[in-house]
Amino acid sequence: MPFSLDSIDRQIVSLLLEDGRTSSAEITRRIGHVSERAVRYRIERLLRLGVISVRAVVNPQSIGFEVMADVIIEVSPGCLQNVAERVVDLPNVSYVAGSVGNGDLSIQVFARDTEELMRIVDEEIGKVPGVTRMRTVMVPWKLKDVYEWRIPEARQAVRGGV
Repeated sequence: MPFSLDSIDRQIVSLLLEDGRTSSAEITRRIGHVSERAVRYRIERLLRLGVISVRAVVNPQSIGFEVMADVIIEVSPGCLQNVAERVVDLPNVSYVAGSVGNGDLSIQVFARDTEELMRIVDEEIGKVPGVTRMRTVMVPWKLKDVYEWRIPEARQAVRGGV
């Protein structure tokens, strides 16, 4: 059963999304109607339950990995888990997920330039046993990433109409 967040939990998560180093005292000050002890308890609970994690996020472009691409991989039957495990270990791969539809795996790759990207796709990903086909899509920019995702507000039931 999914964990249910109340408005205080949502406010805490939003403040930590702005800066994961925000202290419990600062969160208490900004929320205004909750004790610092309650904030600490809630953060510990959110961490323990896996609702949030607090960590550094690397900006690949800032350290010279200026080319980003999504690669959709088709895999031989029975090889999906093995291919996924091999691709996860590639250092330039930042994201690996199973997909349904046009492809079996969806991955994101960062490279210093297009030549490096093509080498990674051809020589590293393409040579993984079980990979049958790939489609590479260059991504020139990204507006939002997973660490910027906000928890949607709960929808209220509407009575007597639309």
